[in-house]
Amino acid sequence: QTARVQRDGQWVELPAADVQTGDLIQVRPGERVPVDGKVLDGQSYVDESMITGEPVPVAKTIDDRVVGGTVNQTGAFTLRATAVGSASVLAQIIRLVEQAQSGKLPIQAVVDKVTLWFVPAVMAAAVLTFLVWLVFGPTPALSFALVNAVAVLIIACPCAMGLATPTSIMVGTGRGAELGVLFRQGEALQLLKHTQAVAVDKTGTLTEGHPALTDLEVAEGFERAQVLALTAAAESRSEHPIARAIVQAAEHDQLTVPALSDFASITGMGVRATALGQRVEVGADRFMDALGLDVARFAPTAARLGSEGKSPLYVAVDGQLAAIIAVADPIKPSTPGAIAALHALGLKVIMITGDNARTAQAIAARLGIDEVVAEVLPEGKVTTLQQLQATHGHVAFVGDGINDAPALAAADVGIAIGTGTDVAVEAADVVLMSGSLQGVPNAIALSKATMGNIRQNLFWAFAYNTALIPVAAGALYPAYGVLLSPIFAAGAMALSSVFVLGNALRLRSFQAPMTEAAA
Repeated sequence: QTARVQRDGQWVELPAADVQTGDLIQVRPGERVPVDGKVLDGQSYVDESMITGEPVPVAKTIDDRVVGGTVNQTGAFTLRATAVGSASVLAQIIRLVEQAQSGKLPIQAVVDKVTLWFVPAVMAAAVLTFLVWLVFGPTPALSFALVNAVAVLIIACPCAMGLATPTSIMVGTGRGAELGVLFRQGEALQLLKHTQAVAVDKTGTLTEGHPALTDLEVAEGFERAQVLALTAAAESRSEHPIARAIVQAAEHDQLTVPALSDFASITGMGVRATALGQRVEVGADRFMDALGLDVARFAPTAARLGSEGKSPLYVAVDGQLAAIIAVADPIKPSTPGAIAALHALGLKVIMITGDNARTAQAIAARLGIDEVVAEVLPEGKVTTLQQLQATHGHVAFVGDGINDAPALAAADVGIAIGTGTDVAVEAADVVLMSGSLQGVPNAIALSKATMGNIRQNLFWAFAYNTALIPVAAGALYPAYGVLLSPIFAAGAMALSSVFVLGNALRLRSFQAPMTEAAA
């Protein structure tokens, strides 16, 4: 409700509603982050479960973004407000949930059509009941006719039919928001149930979306830290993504990257530099061959890297082969479990990527992906998706980039990774706030649970009314002398609505397939 804001050089406590974009805000241990912002100073762990559904607190340091409404843990930090009020992430989530909850599913149209005929049929049944009792009923015939006709009208009131779908939608979409799955359109909640295959973009969806040092094996007589520091020094003057990944790996390990005394880039081979008085050469196997170094000792490692779709590089220090390294776009830790969960739901998983076929096939083999479509240009993703729809039926597409937006819009259901671009999020039907693929099986399982819940509600509403209308009309009177009082008919009608509401509320206890993996 309040925020500690810097005003005129002093920290003052203000209502959160008074915070303006650009304000500096202090967040202390245990406090709720008041607005969206970027960390300027300090570090901490923030519980973002209310936004992403992830139970593990996320580390936040300088330049990291924090979301209003999340809870700070043990550390303290200062942030600069970047979005307040209706522009905040939380406000946008609330609008999306309300929009989805107010929408109509295709199944609701069927209910509306049935109700269109059901109401006149019930009124006709009431008139018929009145006439039959008036003509054939015992004395006083008029009283019996009126009481039974009113009982028919009361017990057949289609309240439960009207509640069956919207209550399940409301509870289902609300539970989805708790799990970090936002349905931008209520219709997606139904369409996901019919999904037969999930097409997934590789970069940024299956993988982290940026290159990183994945392998470093040193030769006998060398130490990892020593080799990594020298390699980072040799690559520090290059702007190539592979070079930046090696430098970042050294910085991550808190190694001191030594200064260079000379540097040379050898076209088609690699780089040569001198650091700490040692000559360092980094490049492919042909560079090592040119230096007269035998890379056979790393043959098993090179074969493994090749099978994983990685291109090995070698490091030589003072004319001796020191290490083999590989840089690749690492797979997100949550990806294997998410794909296994999709398979458990009976779905095929297809990877669509612009990468070369060898790398794509290697990643697919590691993850157990069923089908790969590689070397696809951005403009070709829609065509590829249409071909998959012709082959597999209903296909959901998961992506995160600007180039994925057309495919997200063309898919039966477009699912955007929430950490991706705004364009992708706007084009999608479902948004995964966690930034990982594990939200996909959660969304599909929730769709199936919600649609199953709606069908249970509809069956109860129709079966209940259909069974009790003859009772209200007096069908049991000739054999048992039993009539249904309008008072009991009203109670029975209310019970039907209560049952539907209670059944819908069961969705609040829905357990996502990836809950344990997330934890």
